[in-house]
Amino acid sequence: MSLGRRLVAEALGTAFLLATVIGSGIMGERLSGGDAAITLLANSLATGAALAALIATFAPVSGAHFNPVVTLAFALEKTITWRTASAYFGVQVAAAFAGVAIAHMMFGEPLFFASLKSRSGDAQWWSEIVATFGLLTIILGCVRYRPDAIPSAVGLYITAAYWFTSSTSFANPAVTLARAASNTFAGIRPDDVPGFIAAQLVGALLAVAVTRWLHGGPATKR
Repeated sequence: MSLGRRLVAEALGTAFLLATVIGSGIMGERLSGGDAAITLLANSLATGAALAALIATFAPVSGAHFNPVVTLAFALEKTITWRTASAYFGVQVAAAFAGVAIAHMMFGEPLFFASLKSRSGDAQWWSEIVATFGLLTIILGCVRYRPDAIPSAVGLYITAAYWFTSSTSFANPAVTLARAASNTFAGIRPDDVPGFIAAQLVGALLAVAVTRWLHGGPATKR
């Protein structure tokens, strides 16, 4: 598959993912009458379902990463080149912001407006390490033995991780950056973004190391 087609697939998938995250948060908040638990339930179910569908659709084209730390892990596993990974990084971030704008347009909000929602502190950062470690461990394990299970496994894990982590499981640097441009339920203050991304990178690197040890080497050597 040509790099151009792979990048378009990554862009479409990432944009739809962010449109789902932001849009379902806005819809849930408006319909729930301010009940945060119902809003989170709507947000998590929509995101998990969309992820499963998007991965199943775009995986045959680009691998359906939609996430810089997933791309980083596959580059470290030598299943994609660093040149391709660099292109994926740029497209994922740009498409994430496009997805935020798409969601805002659907709900009559400004295209971009900085979030005021505080997400900071040791518990939040630890949650992002745990959430990202879990996500990458599942993906890298499934790639080796059950690639057909990746869409459902990722969708179900993210749905659950919204609830068992205090950070609501961003686990994605592109998502984190873009959500800083949305002052809605799913937003994050720009000042809190660096801590989240640093924690996500730690979680991803730990997952690659642990998965290699568990399975006896990188995926390319199996």
